[in-house]
Amino acid sequence: MVILTYILQGILVLLFLMAGYGKLSGSEMHVEGFKKWGYPQWFRIVTGIVELVGAVLLIVGYWAEASAITGALILGITGIGGILTHIKVKDSFKDTAMILLLTILAFVVFFQYLT
Repeated sequence: MVILTYILQGILVLLFLMAGYGKLSGSEMHVEGFKKWGYPQWFRIVTGIVELVGAVLLIVGYWAEASAITGALILGITGIGGILTHIKVKDSFKDTAMILLLTILAFVVFFQYLT
């Protein structure tokens, strides 16, 4: 189970590094998304920072379990916020599926480290 947890952790790291960087760099997709959802652009920056911090904590978590637990929890809670946003604006399941999957993976990693 340890190897699977490390693999899931790596997937989360890669995807949240990309997502966080996209938000911080102001990619058109993220800028338009936050406009559509009714959030100010500063919140996009904050969200990007939170995602990058969570991903870095997961990287450190390969050597320090407490960091992995913290990073997974941060990303899981951030993911819940993303899911609730997609529900609020009535996005399709297709638009919601990725953050739903990543949130589930974050909590799987979180609970694997707790056991």
